[in-house]
Amino acid sequence: MSQPQWWQAACRQPDSAAEAGARARQAQLTKPAGALGQLEAIAIQLAGLQGREQPQIQRPWLSLFAGDHGVVAEGVSAYPQAVTAQMLHNFVNGGAAVSVLARVQQIPLEVVDLGTIDLDLELPGVRHLRLGAGTANFAQGPAMSVEQCQLALAAGRDALLRAQAINADLFLAGEMGIGNTTAATALACALSAASPAELVGPGTGLDRAGVVHKQAIIERALTLHGSQLAEPFEALRRVGGFELAALSGAYLACAQAGIPVLVDGFICSAAALCALRLNPACAPWLLFAHAGAEPGHRALLAILEAQPVLDLGLRLGEGSGAALALPLIKLACELHAGMATFQQAAVTERQA
Repeated sequence: MSQPQWWQAACRQPDSAAEAGARARQAQLTKPAGALGQLEAIAIQLAGLQGREQPQIQRPWLSLFAGDHGVVAEGVSAYPQAVTAQMLHNFVNGGAAVSVLARVQQIPLEVVDLGTIDLDLELPGVRHLRLGAGTANFAQGPAMSVEQCQLALAAGRDALLRAQAINADLFLAGEMGIGNTTAATALACALSAASPAELVGPGTGLDRAGVVHKQAIIERALTLHGSQLAEPFEALRRVGGFELAALSGAYLACAQAGIPVLVDGFICSAAALCALRLNPACAPWLLFAHAGAEPGHRALLAILEAQPVLDLGLRLGEGSGAALALPLIKLACELHAGMATFQQAAVTERQA
């Protein structure tokens, strides 16, 4: 795209002084250096992002973006598209895993329907944007028009604005969309040197033959769109999805606003890769919740150079992995702030 776009605007820079102060504090806490492992690194990173030596997570926010995918017509999913809308009911009725996790932890959870096959769907508690009756089949043409992709990116930015209205200090996001592991795999391949064979997996439960077929569809789509995939926005609109674009937009808006992000599983990681390709300066603001069981997730995390918090064999999506990692993120901050220093506790430090 020739004109500068909002997602290309400058991202906030982490506060190096606060980060250095947090690192110095960690060195003075009553424990061997590095004894709390990744929890120490999380606290130090958040200190730089929040601009204070002792970071806190008090007002997390969770947006769940949903949309249908035209590529399902190619037989790439074990479930019918109707399940996307059915799960929207489940989210707002409190029956989904992420609904339980949000309720127990008192996290505000909003559900955003970007476009399902049922354009007349009207559910209390769901924000319906109706960008289309799902995306088009990207094995036959672009998944989205330029306008649809721009609107989906902006939907993510708008979610961040709603989070800002409650002074959110950590942004979590989830997704729902039958067929979206196919879109996420195609997008990640388009944005990296990875092949479909490296990233493709069963998604919601395909058997081996189904995975082979899914790989063939992705390979066909990548060949169809060819050199057009070299530009990140074009890759997103051609082989991505409404919810993938919204996730990318939210991550970029968070980095611009200075709000840390906790990235969920495979789908969200593909969206994070897209955000990085659209604006590499967002990188410091992305924390990664878990390494999922979807085969390509570990390869994708390696591409992202990400260190996930959890490794529990999860493959649900919905933002469930991010919600599960949240207590550890909070505890990393509490340990950092609440432990005594050697001087405060009158404990002898290690001798040089």
